[in-house]
Amino acid sequence: MRKLYIKQKVFSLSGKFSVKDAEENEIYFVEGSFMKIPKTFSVMGDKQNEVATITKKTFSFLPTFFVDVHGQETMTIKKQFSFLKARYTIDAAGIEVQGNWWDMDFEVYQNRDFIGSVSKKWFTWGDSYELQIANDEMEPLLVALVVAIDCAKADQSAAVSVAAG
Repeated sequence: MRKLYIKQKVFSLSGKFSVKDAEENEIYFVEGSFMKIPKTFSVMGDKQNEVATITKKTFSFLPTFFVDVHGQETMTIKKQFSFLKARYTIDAAGIEVQGNWWDMDFEVYQNRDFIGSVSKKWFTWGDSYELQIANDEMEPLLVALVVAIDCAKADQSAAVSVAAG
């Protein structure tokens, strides 16, 4: 089972970071467009070919993120209306997320077959995640899923900060 690691740089305005394997080789490169509308993240493979994109829907009442893998819309992450705690749903054909995905500790299944898991690493500077990949074909989807959830969480934190300030 292959392991990948995502460590985002704290306070990085460029929105660039890489996904590394256990030997610290860079496998994927992620680049965000914070100043563009709509906000997007591109996930590029080692040959700089785009393998996935995450796009935040513009002008929607509640935040929605679309995830495309290899040019096909694969999943949608939507915020649900809630007064107390932020709630999101993940809609994807045949993809099921089990566990506490908001806290980045979950397993991912496709048609009930285990394809990978994600766990957040604590006591690190910035957010760090470990991905365990059971199905190599699903690797770009799992990387995109982590980036999309992390983006949704960052938007939620920013909204709370603005509301509190």
